[in-house]
Amino acid sequence: MSDAAQPTTAAEVRAAAEAVKTALDRHLAAVERRSGEDDPAVYEAFNQLAAAAEVYDELLYDRYDEVTPFEIPGADDSLPPYSGPEEPSALSVLIRRDYAVAEPQRLLAQAQRIEAADGGADSDAAETVNGALGVLFGEFEPDEIASRHKEFGLEEADSTLWVTAADELPEPGEWLSAPFDSVDPQRVVCRFDVSAVFDEDLDDDADDVDLDADEDAEEDEDLEPLDTDR
Repeated sequence: MSDAAQPTTAAEVRAAAEAVKTALDRHLAAVERRSGEDDPAVYEAFNQLAAAAEVYDELLYDRYDEVTPFEIPGADDSLPPYSGPEEPSALSVLIRRDYAVAEPQRLLAQAQRIEAADGGADSDAAETVNGALGVLFGEFEPDEIASRHKEFGLEEADSTLWVTAADELPEPGEWLSAPFDSVDPQRVVCRFDVSAVFDEDLDDDADDVDLDADEDAEEDEDLEPLDTDR
């Protein structure tokens, strides 16, 4: 019995609410005293307010099955306040997409078809997974691979897209050796994330039926011919 989770008490909810009020006052005070757009005290107060609000929201739901009418991003997974130009004259788009190599043989077969269509049947580039990936990404744009990933034996995982503001375009070739090192989180205009963690509340039974049907259909399919005319 001692190991069982104890129900949230009304006193805990009240204490969490008071902590939010205190954090809100501290955040306002930090904003009023800020020394500039990048004042670390404001950023720290923002994170403290976000953390306090998250605790309150969770306890409120546990005790009363209610939620707050607003949402403050958590300190660990949020971006700092935007401090870039109001009307940027240039921008950078940063994209990361993760894939699992779910069917290596399908990947190799498709890469070999690409080589054969390009007249490189004697090449051994498509004989390994690394070589096949090089052939695949050398032939198709990343967006096309994303839309046809199952054809290539790949399985989608998390992905994210960040749009960042810049005062002007960098010099040609300037960032190519380390494309993501110069990202300033405070200049991110917008961000879009895709992850399986957002689907945890979906009906698992309904998903299982749909997925099983898709998998059965895929097992019966032959490899589809690729359009490599460019």
